[in-house]
Amino acid sequence: MTDRPGDEAGDPGQDEPPADPALEHDERGLDLARSIARGLAGRTGPLRKRLRNTRRADPVSSSAHPDDRDPQTLGSTLGRLVDAQGWETELRVHGVFTRWASVVGDEVAAHVTPESYADGRLLVRTDSTAWATQMKLLAGNLIHRLNQDLGDGTVEVIDVVGPHTPRWTSGRFRVKGRGPRDTYG
Repeated sequence: MTDRPGDEAGDPGQDEPPADPALEHDERGLDLARSIARGLAGRTGPLRKRLRNTRRADPVSSSAHPDDRDPQTLGSTLGRLVDAQGWETELRVHGVFTRWASVVGDEVAAHVTPESYADGRLLVRTDSTAWATQMKLLAGNLIHRLNQDLGDGTVEVIDVVGPHTPRWTSGRFRVKGRGPRDTYG
């Protein structure tokens, strides 16, 4: 029982503890909430507009406009990945590998294949030593054509490698001396 002014039944010298501490109410929280609500209600004009704009830029809040948290298309995601990793040049060069016949022509593509690209050097393999010699003569024109397609300075040097040949220097019947010459084309 609590003592209230005008209540004669209670004993003024004795306070009773509340029956349940969870039911006890803290007035400070309610006062704090009221003061915050009053402060926000008083704001009008450009300040309110500025607060609204900062909420949109908040990465935690949600909005009606698309942002980075929304599902993205595969093309845009891969594009950002390629840009972040710096793979643009590599992808363009390997794109030329897939359309090699249209870049160099059908006759040359039948005998010459690109193998690798690193640091401005394109390695091509020919199927005979005659085509290796021919490619060494055509290298300047091919560099010019590739740089027009890929961007200036992308390909600086073309390394031409002849055909894969068997090794004649090992085994029981190895040839002493100069060995066989160009028998592959």
